Amino acid sequence: MQKIAIMLAAIFMMTLQTKGQNMALTTKRQALVAIAAYEAKGEIDGLKVALDEGLEQGLTVSEAKEALSQLYAYTGFPRSLNALGALQQVVKRRTEAGLRVDEGREADPMPKKYDALKQGTEVQTRLCGGQPFTYSFASQTDYYLKAHLFGDIFARNNLTFADREVVTVSAISALPGCEPQLQAHVSGARNMGVSDEALKELPALLERKIGAAEAERLRGALAAIFGGNYVPVQTVDFSVWPKGEPNTAYAQYFTGNSYLAQMEGGMANVTFEPRCRNNWHIHHKQVQVLICVAGRGWYQEWGKEAVAMTPGTVIAIPAEVKHWHGAARDSWFQHLTYHRDVKEGASNEWLEPVTDDVYGRLE
Repeated sequence: MQKIAIMLAAIFMMTLQTKGQNMALTTKRQALVAIAAYEAKGEIDGLKVALDEGLEQGLTVSEAKEALSQLYAYTGFPRSLNALGALQQVVKRRTEAGLRVDEGREADPMPKKYDALKQGTEVQTRLCGGQPFTYSFASQTDYYLKAHLFGDIFARNNLTFADREVVTVSAISALPGCEPQLQAHVSGARNMGVSDEALKELPALLERKIGAAEAERLRGALAAIFGGNYVPVQTVDFSVWPKGEPNTAYAQYFTGNSYLAQMEGGMANVTFEPRCRNNWHIHHKQVQVLICVAGRGWYQEWGKEAVAMTPGTVIAIPAEVKHWHGAARDSWFQHLTYHRDVKEGASNEWLEPVTDDVYGRLE
C-alpha cells in the first residue's frame, strides 16, 4: 500500500509539473497574465481567484507582489495598492487554511553607487530594439521612465525582463484606448526575450480568463507587429447584459456558439459570437419579439432582404413566418427575446441551417 501511495504521489507531482506543457507560456506566466489583467481592470474578486490559482500552481508571493508593485507605473497607485491588499488577504487565508504559500526570494539589493539612470537607459534601449528613446517633450517623464521604471523597478531581479513584459502586455490589454502603448510593448516583449509563440498564445488565454474585449485588443496589436490578415471584431460588455451559459440545449440548431441568460419577466438574453446564427425556423401560434441590446447582427425573413440589427432595433416576428437571426461576421451580438400573443398549441419548428452562401452575401 505504501508503494502504491508513493507511486500515486509521484504521478500527481508529474501532472502538476507538466500542466500547461503544451503551451509556450510557462505556468507562472499564465498566472501573471490573469493577475495583471484583473489588476488593470480593478476587479478585485477576479484578482483574488487569479492569485489563488497562481499561488496554488507555484507562483511565489514575492513574484506576485513584484508584479502588482510594478503595475503602479502603468495603472496607477490606487489599483496597485488595492491589488496588493487583495494579495495580503489571499496569503493570510491560505496560510491559515494550511494551503500552499511559497514566499519566494526577494530581489537582491542594488550595488553601491548604483546608477539607476544609466541602467534604466540601457534597459529602455534594449526594450526599444536597440534604438535609444528620448521623450524630449516632457523631460521629467523621460527621466521617470529611465531612472525609476526601467532603472529602479526593472532592476529588481525577482522577476525577469521577459516576465515583466508579459505582465505589462497583459495589463495594457485590459486598458481601453491604449493601443499604441500595447503595440510598443508587444515589440518590447519580443526584445526582452518573450517568444513569438508565447505572445500568440496570450489572446486565447485572456479570452478564457478575462474577456473577449481584452483578447481582441491584443490580437489587433499582434497583427500590427506580426502582419497578416486581421479583421477587427466588435465586442460587447458582458457586465451590462450577461453572457449567460453555453446554449447547449439548442446547440444543434445553431451554426457557431451561442449563450443564454434567463431574465426577469419571461425574457431571455441570447448572445451570439461572431458569425453565429440560428437555423431557419418558424414560431407557430405566437409572435417573437427581438430587442438588440449590444453588438451588431442580422434578421432575415424567407424571400426578403436581411435587416441589420444594432442596439435599439426592435423586431416583432409574426407567427408562421420563416426566418433566422444571428451575429454579423465581425461582431458579437446580443438580443433580448420573448413571445407575445401566445395561443394554445404554440410551438417552434426548427428547419435547415443558414448556408455559408446565404450568410456570406451579408456585409
